[in-house]
Amino acid sequence: MLLIISLASVAGCVALVFYGVRRAFVEVPDEDRAFMDSPPQAFKATWPLIQLISFRLAPFLSVSYRHRMQLALRHAGLDYALSPENFFAGKVLAGIFTAGLIELMLLPRGGVSWLTLLFLGAFGFIFPDLWLRDQRLSRQQKMLKALPFYLDVITLCVESGLNLTSALQQAVAKAPANPLKSELQRVMRDIRTGRPRIEAFRAMAERLQMSAISNLVSALVTADRQGAALGPILRAQAEQRRNERFMRAEKLAMEAPVKMLFPLIAFIFPCTFAVIGFPIVVKFLDEGFFR
Repeated sequence: MLLIISLASVAGCVALVFYGVRRAFVEVPDEDRAFMDSPPQAFKATWPLIQLISFRLAPFLSVSYRHRMQLALRHAGLDYALSPENFFAGKVLAGIFTAGLIELMLLPRGGVSWLTLLFLGAFGFIFPDLWLRDQRLSRQQKMLKALPFYLDVITLCVESGLNLTSALQQAVAKAPANPLKSELQRVMRDIRTGRPRIEAFRAMAERLQMSAISNLVSALVTADRQGAALGPILRAQAEQRRNERFMRAEKLAMEAPVKMLFPLIAFIFPCTFAVIGFPIVVKFLDEGFFR
């Protein structure tokens, strides 16, 4: 009889927990993602939990944090994939997952202290911010690398008689997949919806916050106001962007020896000295110098 009561109590507790979890997920409203991009893989794998946490924590996020995070997501090209609430939920989930995983791995040895768990949770919480920064830098590097090619294609199309909008369309259609292609496609969508061409370019420069794009947009705005020919301006911009890319490559090449000093001193030199010094130490031991 006691066993039956115990089993019934356990079953009742499990049922209550299942009902509470199910109700928590059911209360989350459906999100309309018809015009949204697919979220990153780590967010996509845990999307139900992301939606649940973002729904519960959204009222506690300040307006300034939402604005700042929206700008960061826009610069990383993720503003149509994640909302500030989704990203904050991913940070919370990353902190919980990191602390829980380490605790589970070290549980046979007694686990870890609460202070260590807090430190691991804090590291997991800030890790998405580091990932977002790397995404932004990587995206900017890819766009700077592809910009001269796009400008060359647009210049050839303009000099062959097409207007700037048609030249942009040809460059987007012929160029390989690239973050810059996605931004130009967004510019084309803005133009098709009735937005003025210059305003669409200015919106792209505001989204990207890159000096190369800002200079290009400024040159296009000036040419449009003065009625100047676009061909020479675009060709000069392409040559300038190509020179800047070459200068960045030279700078990285000059920084390489300095960056190699630490691994050279910390890892390579000790191994070299060990290989060279081991036969000498063995010879001294055989001769009895250390007795």
